[in-house]
Amino acid sequence: MKVAIFDFDGTLFPEETFPLLMSHLKKHPIHFQKYRKFFLRIMPVYIAYKCKLYPEQKMKEYSMWSYISAFGSTSKAEIEEFFSQIGGKMSQNLSNQMLHRLEQHKKDGYYTMLVSGAYVPLLHSVTEDVTFDCIIGSNIPYENEKLRKNAPINYIYGERKTEYITNHLANMKVDWQNSFAYGDSFTDLNVLELVGNPVAVNPEPRLLEIANHKKWEIIK
Repeated sequence: MKVAIFDFDGTLFPEETFPLLMSHLKKHPIHFQKYRKFFLRIMPVYIAYKCKLYPEQKMKEYSMWSYISAFGSTSKAEIEEFFSQIGGKMSQNLSNQMLHRLEQHKKDGYYTMLVSGAYVPLLHSVTEDVTFDCIIGSNIPYENEKLRKNAPINYIYGERKTEYITNHLANMKVDWQNSFAYGDSFTDLNVLELVGNPVAVNPEPRLLEIANHKKWEIIK
């Protein structure tokens, strides 16, 4: 079995998701008051990160936790509706080039995966009209159909992506050499190196340098 693995931010979706989520919360007619709680919680950590006193991965994971924690004990239905609203808008701006690649891989019989650090309900909302065999993202912790207050977020990022991919495919015989992976960031490197056909999509400078050195396909 051959697989085709797609990143989301900067790859299938050409922009970064988190700034859009911040704006969506800030301007939301119902949940806008939660933005202040999130903002006050995240600012000290963000400042420390900008001063190179806090690592990027931990800052992003803390941001994801702070964002969803601002919803307190909001119901699962309300949270999924919140993500559905922005997901519907984002779905109109998916990369046509990546959608074409996805459709071609499906026609060729590849097992297709979307692997991202974005929240799972957002990924499902954005791809409502796009079919993947598997979607892996950051799960939101619920208990009794409500957000589990202050519960940790298992942020899917960097090496954790590879761990989740290999665990999901553990019982399948994968032809890694003839598989594909698409990513835009240096943090996607572990996933790109899993396959025989890594593709750098609008790569950031660190990934671009590696892609050029290793003669990977580059899509700009």
